[in-house]
Amino acid sequence: MLAFVTAHIPWNAISNLELRRAYNALRDDLVLPSATTLSNICLTEYALTVDAIMKQLPSQNKVSLALDGWTSMNKLAITSVIGYYMDRNSVLREVQLAFDDVNLLFFSRFES
Repeated sequence: MLAFVTAHIPWNAISNLELRRAYNALRDDLVLPSATTLSNICLTEYALTVDAIMKQLPSQNKVSLALDGWTSMNKLAITSVIGYYMDRNSVLREVQLAFDDVNLLFFSRFES
């Protein structure tokens, strides 16, 4: 599943016979799930992640949002949304709320 998510491969690609053969050639005991199963696993993990983030955020305090961006060593532009808040012991805490790569083709239109 990690390979599909990080490579932005659509779930239905798992139904491709040649792709399944390639995976099985790498590891013959590998049981590949269906596209529906992959999608359901992803949705479940997403819901668990959102719940974990919501439990970290204070219910009565204010949360400040910050946007952070950087470029990785392999020239991948990344952006992240981070929430900052003070906990009950007045300790600054942070939680990552969003993380995604940036479409550089979009920004290249604004360069002169």
